Amino acid sequence: MNNHVSSKPSTMKLKHTINPILLYFIHFLISLYTILTYIPFYFFSESRQEKSNQIKAKPVNSKPDSAYRSVNSLDGLASVLYPGCDTLDKVFTYAKNKFKNKRLLGTREVLNEEDEVQPNGKIFKKVILGQYNWLSYEDVFVRALNFGNGLQMLGQKPKTNIAIFCETRAEWMIAAQACFMYNFQLVTLYATLGGPAIVHGLNETEVTNIITSKELLQTKLKDIVSLVPCLRHIITVDGKPPTWSEFPKGVIVHTMAAVEALGAKASMENQPHSKPLPSDIAVIMYTSGSTGLPKGVMISHSNIIAGITGMAERIPELGEEDVYIGYLPLAHVLELSAELVCLSHGCRIGYSSPQTLADQEIMDRIYKNVMNKVNEMSSFQRNLFILAYNYKMEQISKGRNTPLCNSFVFRKVRSLLGGNIRLLLCGGAPLSATTQRFMNICFCCPVGQGYGLTESAGAGTITEVWDYNTGRVGAPLVCCEIKLKNWEEGGYFNTDKPHPRGEILIGGQNVTMGYYKNEAKTKADFFEDENGQRWLCTGDIGEFDPDGCLKIIDRKKDLVKLQAGEYVSLGKVEAALKNLPLVDNICAYANSYHSYVIGFVVPNQKELTELARKKGLKGTWEELCNSCEMENEVLKVLSEAAISASLEKFEIPVKIRLSPEPWTPETGLVTDAFKLKRKELKTHYQADIERMYGRK
Repeated sequence: MNNHVSSKPSTMKLKHTINPILLYFIHFLISLYTILTYIPFYFFSESRQEKSNQIKAKPVNSKPDSAYRSVNSLDGLASVLYPGCDTLDKVFTYAKNKFKNKRLLGTREVLNEEDEVQPNGKIFKKVILGQYNWLSYEDVFVRALNFGNGLQMLGQKPKTNIAIFCETRAEWMIAAQACFMYNFQLVTLYATLGGPAIVHGLNETEVTNIITSKELLQTKLKDIVSLVPCLRHIITVDGKPPTWSEFPKGVIVHTMAAVEALGAKASMENQPHSKPLPSDIAVIMYTSGSTGLPKGVMISHSNIIAGITGMAERIPELGEEDVYIGYLPLAHVLELSAELVCLSHGCRIGYSSPQTLADQEIMDRIYKNVMNKVNEMSSFQRNLFILAYNYKMEQISKGRNTPLCNSFVFRKVRSLLGGNIRLLLCGGAPLSATTQRFMNICFCCPVGQGYGLTESAGAGTITEVWDYNTGRVGAPLVCCEIKLKNWEEGGYFNTDKPHPRGEILIGGQNVTMGYYKNEAKTKADFFEDENGQRWLCTGDIGEFDPDGCLKIIDRKKDLVKLQAGEYVSLGKVEAALKNLPLVDNICAYANSYHSYVIGFVVPNQKELTELARKKGLKGTWEELCNSCEMENEVLKVLSEAAISASLEKFEIPVKIRLSPEPWTPETGLVTDAFKLKRKELKTHYQADIERMYGRK
């Protein structure tokens, strides 16, 4: 089943409550306005619809398993941004020389922090922020050079690992550039990781030095330092924290400023430093959320440069006039790549406070907030907004713009994001078609969607800015090619009609070196073809549209990323719950459009009947299984068992459907070995899925 089909404008329109006679008159005026504005538009503008219909990628040969390439890279894949800049230190040096005194990294001054008690009793930190303070390209370059030299003075050697465990901020990027310059291998860890995962990453990479913040040192690292025997130096980016007597002997805490000062002093003595090669490891990025402990992906300088070369090509006119807001975790390949694209093009990066922009569901959240405000408007205002919204949706679907609506109706909504946004890019988890179209309309700018993995240096596909179709992730970037491999078990073949389908394989110089100290997993997920090109088997199932754009339609693995970015192993959830006496069989379900897990349960008839008796519920077997009260009682039992099994909160099913019918091979819902057939179960319970996720 395809979860990501494009939605027609008619299915996403808002409903108004206008008198039919008045509505007829309004539609007459709108039609008149449309005709008058269409005439100059027709003669002076190329329709976005015409562009949208253009071929964006083509197969390189006529075979079913042929790779697709962007029409801009049919003759060869791109691998470098600028001639001769084949390592990240060279890219930054090039940018520094070109944009020398231009502003690069900006940080808002925190004037005050207040504790604000919410109605539910929770305490929310309210941050009062001042103006942005900016560092120029030259400032950042000198600080990075000094910091790298200071690390060298602390004993950090080229081609050895150093960890950064820090929130997204200017110092993160400065530290990263220092590591790129001095050929230190930067180990990145999410600031949200739990203790065992942090310990695993630090010990597996055998780091002696770690860069962090005062808050993370106090809240996360303090309790685990004794479990990391190789650790010698902790560098805090934001001033010196209190010293703790319980720190193991031999671990010294430094400030970033002190290390920079040490490096500046030593640089006067012209200490030489090792330069990286394109094939050297730049980053070991630990991916979050897979079953068990996180894996470290080895990403070379050439991998990252190829990836950002492909990404940059999809962002038109990126340059010195642009400002990028940095708030997603820099330990995530998408954020790191996006910021490196900006840095290499003279674009300013303004870091927000994590307290003000930490929500990874920001687009869906804005959509809900705006719609709530629309519902609070007077009847006249609300109907005016709805008419303008629906009118603009129709015009967008035809490739046209609506300057009057933009200026008079959507200006206030647009001002929620400052009023200057010209491009929004969403990656990591797919946007719903409704939210994507809402952002197009209300913020008067393109909303791009991309697809990539840590293992592909974040690069894969990005939609063109003029392509307003929903439900697709775009054509392959100019740095890579994509082919579809048959997946017989799932019933997906690259010979399928009307569109080829199969497992997505990404090939190109952006495909990474593999997993750190995990050769078996590397061999399972990566391979080289007869031409020496490296390929990644993604485990995602895709489908190519006739214009060469990709849709993500399924997943081979049972690992699902929720809307807020957490990964859930459906098999792990099922394993924790299927042995309960109350459960004969269970299938967990989740998708990237929603923030919680649901489940389908075949209950044990004897146990469920007994539970119903205890709770005073009566009825036939079918009536009990269809009872909301019974669902809630079973859900309580499942939740208790899930907590006992140490499942994370986001892994615990929030809603369930009780099935009166058992799943047998004859029903087609399980294999002959009684393994779940997820695709068939999803189809069978589609109506229940929509009910449990709030759609009628």
